[in-house]
Amino acid sequence: MINEIKFTEKAIKQVSQLVSTKEHGTYFRISVLGGGCSGFKYDFSFDKNINQGDEKIKNIIIDKASLEILRGSEIDFASELMGTSFKISNPKTKSSCGCGISFSI
Repeated sequence: MINEIKFTEKAIKQVSQLVSTKEHGTYFRISVLGGGCSGFKYDFSFDKNINQGDEKIKNIIIDKASLEILRGSEIDFASELMGTSFKISNPKTKSSCGCGISFSI
């Protein structure tokens, strides 16, 4: 279940701000895709459709397969010298790329 993922207050606030600039009924989708230099990568996008098997909390949707990989993670939003981004601390990650988006489990 999506409630097994912790979203920091900063992450929820940023998602709400981003979604508010989109057409009504748009959601923030978090996915885990195959690819990247370590095998998997996180993907953040906007979607107007909630598919069968998607989990939803507030204005965030995550597909079932991605949810399995993200279970137990913490999602934060960080502002750093090099820019701003969502950061995922995933206890299942065995290694990650320097970019912070690509990882292996």
